[in-house]
Amino acid sequence: MKISVAKPKQAIGEWYLIDAQNQVLGRLATRIARLLMGKHRPTYTPHVDAGDHVVVINAARVNLTGNKAEEKFYYRHSTKPGHLKRRSYREMVERFPARPLQLAVLRMLPKNRLQSKRIRRLHIYLDSEHRHQAQKPIPITIK
Repeated sequence: MKISVAKPKQAIGEWYLIDAQNQVLGRLATRIARLLMGKHRPTYTPHVDAGDHVVVINAARVNLTGNKAEEKFYYRHSTKPGHLKRRSYREMVERFPARPLQLAVLRMLPKNRLQSKRIRRLHIYLDSEHRHQAQKPIPITIK
């Protein structure tokens, strides 16, 4: 029985378009992370970056379930004692509307050398206009 292993030269990058309006943040992020990794392909190989480009429109209109808008927090630390910063989801959306989606996708990608390459193929836009019409992205509907 033969096993095929994907090689970097064989990777053909597709472009996908996802409308994030009224989508749940976590479920949307898992779908985007799978597309960026290339797990939807039958030739998926973990050590080869064979993922696709993902264009997300209406990212400012992502929903959260429950009461997470007030209860979900984002933390960052400057490595100095007492400098732990905490920002709620609502504050994060007011200041950086696309950042919660970007962080959710980034944290769902494997923590390895391919993570930075994969996250660069994520293109997030706050409204329905984007500048990737020339690539003819394939629209994907998420249920």
